[in-house]
Amino acid sequence: MIPSQNGINLIKKWEKFKANSYLCPAGVPTIGYGSTFWTDGRRVRLGQTVTLQEAEKLMAYFLANVIHFIPDNVNQNQFDAICSLIYNIGVANFRKSTLLKKVKENPDDLSIRDEFMKWTLHRKNGQLVPSNGLKNRRKEEADLYFSDEK
Repeated sequence: MIPSQNGINLIKKWEKFKANSYLCPAGVPTIGYGSTFWTDGRRVRLGQTVTLQEAEKLMAYFLANVIHFIPDNVNQNQFDAICSLIYNIGVANFRKSTLLKKVKENPDDLSIRDEFMKWTLHRKNGQLVPSNGLKNRRKEEADLYFSDEK
């Protein structure tokens, strides 16, 4: 399975394209649609720029490298929602998450919605604090995950 346009649009909505590199809330140099690495493995540095096409390639590269971490017992909406989550929290966090464990056991378990909502904190001045933006993003991801729409 690969991310659908619906899933890609969800990521783009929340990541928002930025041509100039910037520090994300966690203090990591980021560019395009939230990319922190180039396709050759180099870290993004401040002062770099990217075109819209390059940013889309960076997103596609990241997604192509994480899809094999998503269980194969999910439908397209579930897959897209998980792609958006991983894009934001990273593979390492996803691999150790209770959300992944629950999806593997039963992708229709309604408590998975609560697991999405556990990922609503971000770093501010070195401290983890609640983020309304992440809360809204997680709600939208969970809504897509449990949606029957195509």
